[in-house]
Amino acid sequence: MEPILELESARLVLRQWRDSDLPEFARMCADPQVMRYFPAPLDRLESAALIGRIRGHFAEYGFGLWALERKDSGEFIGLTGLLNVGFEADFTPAVEIGWRLAREHWGLGFASEAAWTALRCGFDRLQLEQIVAFTTEANLASQKVMQAIGMHYDPAADFQHPRLAADDPLRHHVLYRITRAQWLDTLHG
Repeated sequence: MEPILELESARLVLRQWRDSDLPEFARMCADPQVMRYFPAPLDRLESAALIGRIRGHFAEYGFGLWALERKDSGEFIGLTGLLNVGFEADFTPAVEIGWRLAREHWGLGFASEAAWTALRCGFDRLQLEQIVAFTTEANLASQKVMQAIGMHYDPAADFQHPRLAADDPLRHHVLYRITRAQWLDTLHG
């Protein structure tokens, strides 16, 4: 499949990664507030490695986590996109939607706008039947984005993240889902 290189929403461009994104991405991933629901902040080398893995996902599957750019300023503000879940759980195999934004861009609706754009790509262009999202139980801001884009909480599918230690307070995760039929209902409802 030919990679989906760029998507647009009203205020954002979801695009391929540029080498020039690394300084801002590394700054964002080193921010303890941005990373508080992840195991640890990332240093510059870890951030560069993550961009490499994202590029590899695009090369292999044709989609992934796009770099987010504001149309009004051209500023890099984070990432949003779709990726294959990289661990085994009761709900896998699955494609998840995810996002991470620099703190100064929180609260402006960018996460929901970009996530909605990625959902549309997943259902329209990739012809996915379902998309999932998950986060640690305490991450209410991400759960609000999941709800805002029409996803439904599936309490029976809550799980212990297999890549986190048994005593890690972030290990318990909640799962949200949306099917193509539910997404179409939100469009027409």
